[in-house]
Amino acid sequence: MVDPKANDLMERIVSLCKRKGLVFQSSEIYGGINGFWDYGPLGAELKRNVKDYWWRVMTRLRDDVVGLEATIIMHPKIWEASGHTTTFADPMVDCLLTKKRYRADQIDPQSGVVYHYSGARDNAKWTKFLKTLPQAMHKGITECTEKYKPFYDNSAKQSKEALEIAKRYQDEYQQPGHFNLDVLCVWLDESEKNGRETFSVLLPEGKHPEYARQAAKNFYKQRGLSDPYLLGEHTEEVQNSTRYNPENGSLLTEPRMFNLMFKTYVGPVESAENVAYLRPETAQAIFAQFKTVAEVSRQKVPFGICQIGKAFRNEINPRNFTFRSREFEQMELEFFIRPDEVVEAIAGSVARPEGAGHPGQPQPNWGWQMWHKYWVEERLAFYEEIGLPRASLVEYWQKPEELAHYARATVDILYKFPFSKRDAKGELAGEELEGVAARSDFDLSQHQRFSGKAMTVFDEELKTAWAKLEEGKKTALAARYLENRRAYLIKANEPAERAERQAREETSALANGSYVPHVIEPSAGVDRLALALICNAYCEDEAPDEKGKLEKRVVMRFSPRIAPVKVAVFPLLKNRPELVAKALQVRDLLRPLMTVYYDDGGAIGRRYRRQDEAGTPFGVTIDFDTLGEQGESLKDTVTLRDRDTMKQTRVNINELPTLLQERIR
Repeated sequence: MVDPKANDLMERIVSLCKRKGLVFQSSEIYGGINGFWDYGPLGAELKRNVKDYWWRVMTRLRDDVVGLEATIIMHPKIWEASGHTTTFADPMVDCLLTKKRYRADQIDPQSGVVYHYSGARDNAKWTKFLKTLPQAMHKGITECTEKYKPFYDNSAKQSKEALEIAKRYQDEYQQPGHFNLDVLCVWLDESEKNGRETFSVLLPEGKHPEYARQAAKNFYKQRGLSDPYLLGEHTEEVQNSTRYNPENGSLLTEPRMFNLMFKTYVGPVESAENVAYLRPETAQAIFAQFKTVAEVSRQKVPFGICQIGKAFRNEINPRNFTFRSREFEQMELEFFIRPDEVVEAIAGSVARPEGAGHPGQPQPNWGWQMWHKYWVEERLAFYEEIGLPRASLVEYWQKPEELAHYARATVDILYKFPFSKRDAKGELAGEELEGVAARSDFDLSQHQRFSGKAMTVFDEELKTAWAKLEEGKKTALAARYLENRRAYLIKANEPAERAERQAREETSALANGSYVPHVIEPSAGVDRLALALICNAYCEDEAPDEKGKLEKRVVMRFSPRIAPVKVAVFPLLKNRPELVAKALQVRDLLRPLMTVYYDDGGAIGRRYRRQDEAGTPFGVTIDFDTLGEQGESLKDTVTLRDRDTMKQTRVNINELPTLLQERIR
């Protein structure tokens, strides 16, 4: 259950995002388009800073990771190999009342009383039928009435009345009258069909049973009954049911699978052979280009390839502001490692994690568990470096039944958003920022099978080490490797005989130093991270105005490292040319080194408040002391204001670049 106060907080955050130019709804002048968002001046800078810092940490500060920028549209066979065309789908349900769509696996279980209805009749049509019977022709009247009698068993009195009317006028209407009985029958038959559909409502807590009846009447009205009379009402107690809409209690449709990929066509002809897809993730391009990148970068396993780029998923129900969108950016690393059998052959043993915390610098005897732990800790440290406290993050280890079929382990790094649900202890459970998965050799093996191109690497160390192993050790390592490869191939639906033959061939290749690398994948969402940074930065406190009176202040406490604007420059008065000229000199001094905002409009206190809302960590004010009017000792000094403490200090202009750069890195 989401705390109502959290919804109020999110509303204030969303309002600030629009007011300050962080995030806008896409195509807003046309009413917007659900699941798509534009980033304004401040938002664009925030995202750029996040991506630049991630890229710097992942590639420029490491020797074992290189970059890639691949196309959004790729060969459709890539998505066959990855399984996206067949398995990249979510279960979808529709609300029978509102027609809104939801992911079936995200419906909260509910308990309570369900009101069931076997159907409804249209009172307006039935009343008209009774009134017009006397005007109908005699032929077929009794049969017509009998035909509809079973449907109207709940109204036996009216059915009997209709029969009596028919008999009363039997002798009187020997000739065709002015009312067309065939038209009347079709008219009633349509009403009968629409009213025979069953419906049910889970009565929300605290609601009167009349709520369920009104909901059911609305359901039948949508199906053409102008004045529904409900039939067959009965109740049932249910526990932890996901068949009803938590928003209104309405019955949901049965779940059906919905593929999330956006389909398009390449070329002028919209035909099956020209079908392509907007990529739903950036990772597959890395796998497809693995061999090429490894060769041109002269990298050897273990090493990684990373990419930042757009991805597209046709989400059933985009929600929670920018958290779940249909167009978003990913920051993904595929870090390729040796299989454990190879590590053991070279190093003699395979190291495994011991206790919590960072495992330290990579070692030659690290197996997949150590590498996985290493990258989990590296990613947590990254979030702390950009301003997300460790207390705001959750390290969630997926249970065996939650893992993808190819994954050995997956850790979801969660952030405690205001809209996150609360656990049994009342603590925010968190929502996923990033997943760190040990994906075995599944991805490269799939592309090897589907493309027919080898995804193996040659490892000179393995070839040398293998030749020195005792025969018993060779046999044991080969048996483990054979079993893993056989299991993969059989799971990939290869015929048993072919799977056995291929697995043995690949196992034999170990002796020559050849194998398919395994991979550890840290995959993060840029937009989710930007939203987490915005939510974490949002703060309301009090600060004195120009007269010393405390007033409410909204401040965005972004880390200086990723703040959209690093420093604002203010002349104390804009009508004093000498102050303005000096302020512009300071702006131009700092601008090549960082993002600077110049503001000379309004009282200085109001300008401070505007920059507090924008999250600008530092403000530089040029005043009369800067000009030397109060003495030479203060000439060419400025006031440097800290956003969070509001403390102001005098700093020499020449020292500003070095001082600020130290604080924003």
